[in-house]
Amino acid sequence: MKTSRRKFILSSSLLASFGSLSKIFAQEKTSTKPVVISTWNFGAAANVEAWKILSKDGRSLDAVEAGVQVPEGDPKETSVGLGGLPDRDGRVTLDACIMDEFSNCGAVACLEHIVHPISVARKVMEKTPHVLLVGDGALQFALANGFKKENLLTPESEKIWKEWLKKAEYKPIVNIENHDTIGMIALDASQNLSGACTTSGMAFKLHGRVGDSPIIGAGLFVDNEIGAATSTGVGEEVIRICGSHLVVELMRQGRSPQQACEQAVQRIVKNQPGKSKEMQVGFLALNKNGEIGAYALQKGFTYAVYSPEVPNTIFESKSYY
Repeated sequence: MKTSRRKFILSSSLLASFGSLSKIFAQEKTSTKPVVISTWNFGAAANVEAWKILSKDGRSLDAVEAGVQVPEGDPKETSVGLGGLPDRDGRVTLDACIMDEFSNCGAVACLEHIVHPISVARKVMEKTPHVLLVGDGALQFALANGFKKENLLTPESEKIWKEWLKKAEYKPIVNIENHDTIGMIALDASQNLSGACTTSGMAFKLHGRVGDSPIIGAGLFVDNEIGAATSTGVGEEVIRICGSHLVVELMRQGRSPQQACEQAVQRIVKNQPGKSKEMQVGFLALNKNGEIGAYALQKGFTYAVYSPEVPNTIFESKSYY
């Protein structure tokens, strides 16, 4: 069930140690140079698209939307957008949210038939007084705003689902791409932050299940005074601690992005001491000075960074276990 994400390392990227990244950004604490970070190996391809905007002094909001559209539109990625693994009823339902430097935000949950839920989320933010639309209401809103209705269940994902039906066992496996999210945060040349988060959620979930990805403060949070954070992994555990908001608030209290991510993971371990050994949750954060933090429950959580100093490199985070 491993997808091209685990096989794919962008040709311009090298797998690097966390320590080297820390040294790079420790020297750039007051820099206003743009940077984009995103979760997992498939973040590297997403970063390329985001960087096209950031490198031309574009807005961070436009960069994160364009960036995460890459895995959303890739049928080989089975945890995001087109080709995402379905719920146990065989329906592909998507969740996404987006947030800008002014604390404007929009989200959709349990959205079917639309390849780019992140762009629907942006429309919710910009064209409605609401933050979150769900299910059929989200679909009707998307269609009314010109989005095309499509079949998101690819033959490959349908085959995996039918194989799963033979036993119908539900146990997400750590670092296997059946429940991973792309979260992306960008700091633009004007030193403004924005973020985006999008996923097809846990494979073979109960129909209607929504994880942390479309929940502002759980899967994503942006505070332009302080920094931004996003998460990936088992969304239920992130929701329990309002994870991304917690990371940003810890940064507000003076923690570095790294310290903040570590304390958020430690909170999950404290709440779920036995369960936390059998699942994956990772946090990724960026502050206004361009400093980056990343931490996960288990080894194997990777993320991608693109800046003038870092030519689209994939790193592996530190972990609790």
